Order: sequence, then C-alpha cells, then structure tokens
Amino acid sequence: MTPEEPRPQRPAPAEPSPGVRIARPFGIPVFISPYWFLIAGLFVFLYARGLVQSVPESLRYPVAAAFVVLLYASVLVHELSHSVVARAFGLPVRRILLYPLGGFSEIEREPPTPGREFLVSAAGPAMSLALAGGGFVLFKAAHLGEFVPSRQVHAGGVASILLDQLIFANLLVGIFNLLPGLPLDGGRMLRAGVWKLTGRPAQATVVAAWAGRVLAACVLIVPLALYARAGYGIQLFTVAWLAVIAAFMWTGAGQALRATRVRERLPALQARALARRAIPIPANLPLAEAIRRADAAQARALVVVDHEDRPIAIVNENAVMATPPQRRPWIEAGTLARTIDPGLVLPADLSGMALIEAVRRTPASEYLLVEPSGQVFGVLATTDLDHAFAGT
Repeated sequence: MTPEEPRPQRPAPAEPSPGVRIARPFGIPVFISPYWFLIAGLFVFLYARGLVQSVPESLRYPVAAAFVVLLYASVLVHELSHSVVARAFGLPVRRILLYPLGGFSEIEREPPTPGREFLVSAAGPAMSLALAGGGFVLFKAAHLGEFVPSRQVHAGGVASILLDQLIFANLLVGIFNLLPGLPLDGGRMLRAGVWKLTGRPAQATVVAAWAGRVLAACVLIVPLALYARAGYGIQLFTVAWLAVIAAFMWTGAGQALRATRVRERLPALQARALARRAIPIPANLPLAEAIRRADAAQARALVVVDHEDRPIAIVNENAVMATPPQRRPWIEAGTLARTIDPGLVLPADLSGMALIEAVRRTPASEYLLVEPSGQVFGVLATTDLDHAFAGT
C-alpha cells in the first residue's frame, strides 16, 4: 500500500473482560473471576466435609454452598466500602473484581492526601469487623446459643452454623486485612502514615511494600517453624493454602514496588525531549538517497510529504533496517512508510502518563509530533520511549 492510499480505520481493540459481571451496586460493575468458580467449588467440598458431625448428609452441601456465597457477599460488602468512600472523595471507581483469594476495588486514581488514603483503606476492614460484630449481636439476640451437634438439625441449627461461621470469617478478614503490609488494607494505612510523616508517597510505598514482603514470609515460615519445633499438627492442605496466601502477598508487594519505580520515571517521559529530528521527503525518493539526506542533516527520521509539503506518512525504521544496502537505491522510501492516521499525530508537549495513554490508544512504531501551531516538530519512536520508561 502506497502512502497516498487511504488506510482503513481499525477500531480500538476491546478490553478483555475480567470475568463474569454479576451486579452493579451504586453503579459500580462487579465481576467474578472465572477461577472463582473452581476455588468456590473446592471450598464447598472441604467445608461440607467439616460438617459431617453436625449436619445431616442431605444438608451438608447446601449449607456449605450457602456459606461460601454468604462469605463472598461479605467480601463484596468489604470492597463496596472502599469504593463508596473513594467516590465520596471524588475518586472514580472502575469496577470491583472478586477472585479466589478475596476482592479488589479498581480505583482509577490514588487519593491525593494521606488522610484520604487512610480513610479509603480503613473502610473495608471496618465494615468486615462491623459485620462480625453485628452478626454476634444477632446471634445473641436470637438466643441461638451454643450449637449442639445433632443428626437432626432444624432450621435454627443451620442458621446458627452459618451465622457462627460468618462471624468468624468476617472477623478473620477484618483482622487479616489490618496487617501492616501491602497489598493488604493495613499496608495502605501504613503507607498513609509514613506519607504523612515524611511527605514522600513514593518512600511510603517502599516501606509498606517491604513490610508486606516480611509479612508474606512470616505467613509461611512461622507455622512451619512452630511445627518443626513443637510438633504442632499442621495438614498438607493448610501448608499449601498458606503458601498461596504468602505468594499472593509477596507478588502484590512486588507490584507496588514496580509501580513506584514507574511513577518515579514518569516526569522524564517528555515527548519533546525524546523526539527525533525528521526531514521531509517525497514518496518516490529512493531509499538510499533518503538515508543520505537524513545523515547529512543529522536526522533520524523520515517523513513523507505530498506535493503541498503536508506530512502523509512516516518511514518505518525497522523496515529500513531490514532492507539490504544493495537494494536501497532501487526501493522508493514511500513503500516502507505508514500512513499518518489521526492517532499517530501527537502534541509535542505531551509528557508522563498522558504520553503513555496516547501511545496505548494507537499502538505504532513511530508517531508524528506537532507544535500547537500544527508545525511538525519531529518523530517519536516507541523504542526511545520504551528505553526511557525502563531507565536504560
């Protein structure tokens, strides 16, 4: 396809769905990860086995399934608490995702102050503990008392089991999430505190992330050490589950560290500073001559222009490098160019996250940078942007 031929506009690729959408409370989409169904089935099976002495066989799996559904409903309420407080502070919430190990509120912007960061983070554990407390009050108010194992379980006995387990589950979720290390809510609260003391959010993230890594190691090592020293009983499934939780925490802390490094590099990502000098050439100019002119002008990019000197295409650097030198005199430079679609024209003043988002919207190897007046400033190559982003 020659530069003069219009290229069909390609629609932006649809974002892959994170799972199955199940609800939209307060206008916030809630998705369940496909893996949730597998782990939920495993939970139902294991929990039903634990009900052998207390629930008749015909009720074990329905009771276990009801417990798992209610447990994840509690997780949803936990995440909704984060989201509602975030929206009260004007922070947009994209969605909530429920996955096998819990849930995640995808808040599109970080809170601008440590105080708001603390309140958004504390909302989830506070709600979990409130649910546990409310369940305990309801348990006592209903005079359910201690549950006595029996083969003939009535409706009140089943309700007692479910309510007792939900109290314990919400208490566990609330306390566990208060542990001071990322990616847990307590880690974000710790980050808010360090941020308040130092005034440096990046340093606060590093402290909270390393605290999370220490906690991840403790989650796995401490139970094993106790078992090795004192011989406390510990099942293989428990060890495997602790390993999964520890891996989740370690990975989440690592992601926080990487995100911090990325944010520190964002100010260096300036389109104007990364731009390559470009020279205009006609489409039918032999590639060898185009390269000679670029070398003479100390330019590293070639922009194809029409008969009115308007830029219409950018010569692809990879295609040029792949062309053997002996063939370059016989190939027109325009045959190696990509038509300049609207998404390939970027303001030269773009920087930071705005520059990254502009590149993400229209993936390409080169972009035309223009001044506010419309004059061509140069060409931005994604390889240069990648190197700056990676700090190399």
